[in-house]
Amino acid sequence: MPPKTKGRGRKAEARKKKKNSSPGVEAEAKHRLVLLEKELLQDRLALQREEAHRAKASEDRLKQRLQGLEAELERTQSEGKAIYAEMSRQRQALKEELGTRSKQLEEEVRSLKEQLETCQREAKTVKEESERALRKQDGTLAQLHAHVADMEAKYEEILHDNLDCLLAKLRVVKPHWDAAVLRLHTRLKEQLRQFGLNPLDF
Repeated sequence: MPPKTKGRGRKAEARKKKKNSSPGVEAEAKHRLVLLEKELLQDRLALQREEAHRAKASEDRLKQRLQGLEAELERTQSEGKAIYAEMSRQRQALKEELGTRSKQLEEEVRSLKEQLETCQREAKTVKEESERALRKQDGTLAQLHAHVADMEAKYEEILHDNLDCLLAKLRVVKPHWDAAVLRLHTRLKEQLRQFGLNPLDF
């Protein structure tokens, strides 16, 4: 692009000179103009060749890239087919395995239901027996409580009778003890006086 601007400027300058100059100068200006146009054409040709080289190199790179992508696509398609075949095989195997497992689980469920029913019957029987045993135990405990209460009442009656008897005996014995204590006390006071001691000091 700059050579074009340069050429236009020189063409304008040549026109001015053409108006104001002699025929020799005009010929020289035309000659210079031809040279400039020639240089401009050469520059354009060089740019076009360079662009063509770049375009060719880019085309070659794109072709190589395209070939690589096509090879990768073929490889990917091949791998995809292999993966699909493997997944189909695995799906079929898994389907068969699930069918077998499903039957096994159904058998296990049926067996567990039967065991559950048996356990529930046994639990019901054990519960009934436990309730009977608890009722019997409650009756026995009630009898024992009544027996203990009766025994406590009898023991309390015997204890009161013995205490009354002991108090009656003490009442009989107490006057004799009081007299004996009084005699002992008097004798001790006499002995203290004999030793010159005052009994009131003790």
